[in-house]
Amino acid sequence: MAGQRPLLVMAAGGTGGHMFPAQALAEIMLRRGWRVKLSTDARGARYTGGFPHSVEIEQVASATFARGGPLAKLGVPFRIAGGVLSMARRMRRDRPSVVVGFGGYPSIPALGAARLLKLPRMIHEQNGVLGKVNTFFADKVDAVACGTWPTTLPEGVEAFHTGNPVRMAVLERAAAGYIAPGPYPMSVLVIGGSQGARTLSDVVPPALAGLPLEMVQNLRVSHQARDEDGDRVATYYAENGLQADVQPFFQDVPSRMSEAQLVISRSGASSVADIAVIGRPSILIPYPHATGDHQNANARALVEAGAAIRIPETKLTIESLTGAIHSILSNESGAIQMQRAALSVAKPEAAEELAALVEHLAGTRPYLQAEQENEGMGHEGPGA
Repeated sequence: MAGQRPLLVMAAGGTGGHMFPAQALAEIMLRRGWRVKLSTDARGARYTGGFPHSVEIEQVASATFARGGPLAKLGVPFRIAGGVLSMARRMRRDRPSVVVGFGGYPSIPALGAARLLKLPRMIHEQNGVLGKVNTFFADKVDAVACGTWPTTLPEGVEAFHTGNPVRMAVLERAAAGYIAPGPYPMSVLVIGGSQGARTLSDVVPPALAGLPLEMVQNLRVSHQARDEDGDRVATYYAENGLQADVQPFFQDVPSRMSEAQLVISRSGASSVADIAVIGRPSILIPYPHATGDHQNANARALVEAGAAIRIPETKLTIESLTGAIHSILSNESGAIQMQRAALSVAKPEAAEELAALVEHLAGTRPYLQAEQENEGMGHEGPGA
């Protein structure tokens, strides 16, 4: 009977960064015999195409102070309160065993209702700095799971380092065989994320064109560029003798990444997790306007392991990027070391860790492994 199976309610805002880990957790919990519901808003519902069909999608009313005029902002607390009460009514009818929030304003109603009804609840933060909603709930939940380590936490809050769950298509290519760069065809993958992609479209093509001619002739570039930048980027590559596939979105990023000798990317949490799990040398250019400079924090583990070169946007020039690319593609042994270093910080078991923590909160199993791991790590507040 469906009613006898434990129910997981997930709540997430409408971006891939929130939705990818939620999808990965849903897939595992369904296999473990749970029912799964996803609570999001209309924007988030557009990102649910990849979720298993048996996940029930619930749209809730939420609001943000970040958009709209003064009158709209005045109505925000009332919309949020209405969403919390509506969700509490739903949860009384079909009581969840655990509620998990993945960040974003649409996660407020489910987490607020779970607190109201004293249900087991947790949050998962993908980035190295907690978002606004997760910061608010950090001391109001039973567990905080972190995708990036270390994560800056509010004073007194401890966390489990579960890692960032990656899509099944990424897991299928975990630790894929790496062909080191050399005097033969080489692939470079350029991914910019939904924000800040224009900068990469401005700088990466001339940086690649500035490499020695014998290297340029061997390059095969996959460049993800926004619609408005696509034509000029493709034209530049063609006019400068570079073979390039320029698209606004690649459906097969895991496949292209596994074939690449080098990845040039923003350091969004999902991109960083994919690079580590597949294991590729990378040049990371953190998006400088990310909340709390979290993309800089996201890049830290790969950079400190020697797996990535980080170039702050303030120091990003065509010449500096050309130099960084050349230093990797001209050094076979160095590139292999970077590939191995990326794998050393990967957490391919992240979705399993997160599922184990959910079952721990539900009282169906202990969570000794993560607890022991965190005892050795300690916890750092924002002043550390």
